[in-house]
Amino acid sequence: MISSPPTYPSGDRQTLLAAADGGATTVPVVEVGSIIGAGREAVILHKGERYRLRVTANDKLILTK
Repeated sequence: MISSPPTYPSGDRQTLLAAADGGATTVPVVEVGSIIGAGREAVILHKGERYRLRVTANDKLILTK
């Protein structure tokens, strides 16, 4: 069973130890509000491609290309 990561104060960037393949790795944890701000969506660039991160009316996250 996969447990939920701990929550941190808004805007606070922390690291989390996660055992993905048996070894511990450092994974950045970022509050979505620090990416989206006061709005409901943000554009994320990855290798020159644009992705849209959106918060739905039900407070779920959707990432689309």
